[in-house]
Amino acid sequence: MGGFVFHLGKYILLLVRVFSKPEKFSIYRRRFFDEMVSLGLDSLGIIAVISIFMGAVITIQTSANIDSVLIPSYTIGFTTRQSTILEFSPTIMALILAGKVGSNVASEIGTMRITEQIDALEIMGVNSSSFLILPKIIAAIFINPFLTIISMFVSIGGGYVIAMTTDIVSVEDYVYGIQLDFKLFHVVYALVKSAIFAFLITSIPAYQGYHASGGALEVGKASTRGVVYSSILILIANYFITQLILI
Repeated sequence: MGGFVFHLGKYILLLVRVFSKPEKFSIYRRRFFDEMVSLGLDSLGIIAVISIFMGAVITIQTSANIDSVLIPSYTIGFTTRQSTILEFSPTIMALILAGKVGSNVASEIGTMRITEQIDALEIMGVNSSSFLILPKIIAAIFINPFLTIISMFVSIGGGYVIAMTTDIVSVEDYVYGIQLDFKLFHVVYALVKSAIFAFLITSIPAYQGYHASGGALEVGKASTRGVVYSSILILIANYFITQLILI
């Protein structure tokens, strides 16, 4: 418990430094666009591939579990849409990004720490934590909701492909199901989650990398801790956000 409180305090103190006033906004603006590409757009491919297959799988599994003639076939489209919007695109994608993006953030900053590049920035009077971490956090919070929306469309499109190429459900019933009782609030809920998850995906691995010490082995351990802790906190945050917003 003492170790948790200790690291929580260091994490909060780091965030206070991160969100202190930047010295030159032009530098931060340039780094923001670089990080947006690195943390977001470079992950677009894996998100699209996973989303289209998961949408197809959800459609097939929903059809396989409907064994009553009393349940209309458009339920398949409805279930695919709800599963995608409420949970799959915001949460599962965040867990995947925690592994890909989180490890990169922790290893990049951790390598800078052990090679004394961060110390050099501090000697030059630069707020190293804000310079290195703030653009990553802001870029991830900005781009992740867009990735979530893309994931939603691609995933539902994966189910549409199954409807077109198999006799599991007709295209008309599938389209009717994804349109049935659509609530824009569910999309807003998903985007709020994705923004919060983006903060966790970047800030926690950044903390681990920033306080790494030793050699390359310690950087690897910091990267692993960053991925594990951010993934756990994503699941915990998902529970509380759902309780606060949906229930």
